[in-house]
Amino acid sequence: MCESIAYILKNGEEELFFEDVDALENRNNEIKLVNIFGETKNIRAKIKQFSLVEHKILLEPC
Repeated sequence: MCESIAYILKNGEEELFFEDVDALENRNNEIKLVNIFGETKNIRAKIKQFSLVEHKILLEPC
């Protein structure tokens, strides 16, 4: 499986935000994440780090 896990930075710590992320879309300081089940989450954030090898997305609130 090649899905990723999204984390949000809170007080310098990584907090789990969304699992099994299959797609993401960046729209003017808002990120839309879609998982393999078709569920979506939106968050006002920017992508701080994205690792394909680690299957990890790190988001930073705006």
